[in-house]
Amino acid sequence: MATILHKIKAYLYSNALTDNPNDYIARVSSERSLSVNDICESAITRGGADISAAAMEHAVNLWLKEMGYRLCDGFSINTGWFTASTHIKGVFDSPNEHFDPEKHTVLFEFQQGSLLRRELESISVDILGVADSALRILQVTDVKTGSVNDILTPDRNLKISGNKIKIAGDNAANGVYFVNQTTQERTAVDASDIVTNNPSELIIVIPALTAGTYSLEIATQYAVGALLKEPRTAIFDKPLTVQ
Repeated sequence: MATILHKIKAYLYSNALTDNPNDYIARVSSERSLSVNDICESAITRGGADISAAAMEHAVNLWLKEMGYRLCDGFSINTGWFTASTHIKGVFDSPNEHFDPEKHTVLFEFQQGSLLRRELESISVDILGVADSALRILQVTDVKTGSVNDILTPDRNLKISGNKIKIAGDNAANGVYFVNQTTQERTAVDASDIVTNNPSELIIVIPALTAGTYSLEIATQYAVGALLKEPRTAIFDKPLTVQ
């Protein structure tokens, strides 16, 4: 029997994909998002790596940059820990049709490799119970690229899944916002660009954002039964990137 080395904490959420009111799905309660630097520091302090964190970070960033370059040439990558490959999304209506950026998209897919799969045996899961059903953003999907919790495509649709995220109430602060992590500039989504407005799902048109990293915020007075007196705000815990 494998030795348990890791523990993952998770909360249960109502499963919106079925009609059964009594079934749930588990979502990992993430401590925080780790950067390359964070992992390199951990490799020194926890893992006993014999080079400096700065040297490791430099080498890792060089490696990742070259990996990205090779993926753009159509190569597949297999590190043992993960695989990466380049794909084309979209339908070609005839054998003679050329690639059209308006219809077709190039995207990258990453999957767990054999080494990472072996680590699953050393993980235990601690279910913390049913999560508080307060306002929360759970996942965002860039419809143009299919990217989940990662890429934003300006002027295209973004699907936002969550709890009690419906935009409701007459407070001027209500709405969907993108906040540039470098400048802290806040860009509001125009009310007319909220295509779908449901408690568990919003579909919006992403504003014409410039390249950079953004956080996503939702402010609303929505509540079951009656509107709140003041808006509540949910901030998505993963950074989103406009390339």
